[in-house]
Amino acid sequence: MGQEIDQSKFKKQDFNHFQQALEKETQLLSEWFADNAFANDELTGGFELEAWLIDDDFRPAPINDQYLKALNDPLAVPELAKFNVEVNSTPQCLHGNALKRMEMELNKTWQHCSEVAQENDVKLLMTGILPTVRDSDLTLENMSHMTRYKALNEQVLRMRGGKPIKLDINGREHLVTEHKDVMLESAATSFQIHIQTPLDRSVDGYNTSIVLSAPMVAMSANSPYLFGRDLWDETRIPLFEQSIAVGGMAGAAFGPVRRVSFGTDFARGSLMDCFEENLQHFPVLLPIQYDDAPEKMTHLALHNGTIWRWNRPLIGFNKKGVPHVRIEHRVTPAGPSVIDLMANAAFFFGLSNFYLYEPGESLAGKISFSQARDNFYAASKRGLDATFVWEEKNVPAHTLLKEKLLPNARKGLELLELATDDIDTYLGVVEARLEKGCNGAIWQRQFVEKYGRDMKALTEAYYERQCSGLPVHEWDI
Repeated sequence: MGQEIDQSKFKKQDFNHFQQALEKETQLLSEWFADNAFANDELTGGFELEAWLIDDDFRPAPINDQYLKALNDPLAVPELAKFNVEVNSTPQCLHGNALKRMEMELNKTWQHCSEVAQENDVKLLMTGILPTVRDSDLTLENMSHMTRYKALNEQVLRMRGGKPIKLDINGREHLVTEHKDVMLESAATSFQIHIQTPLDRSVDGYNTSIVLSAPMVAMSANSPYLFGRDLWDETRIPLFEQSIAVGGMAGAAFGPVRRVSFGTDFARGSLMDCFEENLQHFPVLLPIQYDDAPEKMTHLALHNGTIWRWNRPLIGFNKKGVPHVRIEHRVTPAGPSVIDLMANAAFFFGLSNFYLYEPGESLAGKISFSQARDNFYAASKRGLDATFVWEEKNVPAHTLLKEKLLPNARKGLELLELATDDIDTYLGVVEARLEKGCNGAIWQRQFVEKYGRDMKALTEAYYERQCSGLPVHEWDI
């Protein structure tokens, strides 16, 4: 979905042509998997960060077109709403001082983006859901000027038969609202972590990322409020799932197979399982015609980009044009600070590597898919106070993170031969966060408990502390 398209109106023949191209590319991809035709590069990491443009009243500022022109950075692109942008990183091979290089790049990019924002009389903020965003902000008038978003909106509503999108989130409080467009999605902003794995480890890598979704959400939750209501610790999860509420083929259009979901199962034989499911269960959403050869996988990539599993396999190409496999881990929210984001990424990289390479430690054989899914939604609702089913035992999320996962993450990073000082720095942030019992969601609720439900005051205080560069567990109230 990151690429622009040149039309938003489609005919039946457009869908037929796209389907034929998609089938051809999916068959070719299946042959690549069978022939082990993928690059066997080193474990590589990267990320995408979605952010908000806000004005002096700490409300959404819908000027991303003007802002991005002034920024003139190919690593920064528009998002669905005019008040959102996305910042991308340069992939890094995960060894040596890779983590520090990632943080230095993100800090440099974020500082530059913030300076350009100030020059355009706005501010830049990273958070899972902006506390001051209102239902009335999420309108087509505030949709980015890109054809792909117009087309997405039209096709989602077509697949829903014109039925409005209903948001119904029951958390600490209850929120119900309806929209006749997909703009609810723009209220959810993420920090998406990418990890490229060798093909022979890709199934374990994908399944591991699914199981790790719950603890990752529990320790990083940062989205307790939406439209002034106190809902889930990570309200971004149900918000995004319900904002593009379309399902699979024909009679399953409103059924259990959803385009935004935790998925339907682990991968069993290979990651080809996911792309076969994409072809068989999800109708084409954006039937753009490309002249590219099937080897470019252009249609397959666009189709995969319109199916938003919380963990999503991607096909890319290295500098030599050889295909590779990577996993996009989409569960963590944006914010609270750059050092928090890097701590989250380091934790995920370490755990992924530990469970990939430590003998006898594969998670998918010890935790069922249904348990992983239930853990994920428990973490989204209750954060660090959630209880997980982990290896047939009921374990408090906080205990699991501190006593088991944190040491395993350290072992995983050490196996990658990453710099010891960097491991200490980033996992030290996670450890201190757990010691103090404070993630972004907890800090926001503590602020509201002390000062009342003033979303502007909350956002202003959050912004000031984010600018300090300190991790959230060191923020005062």
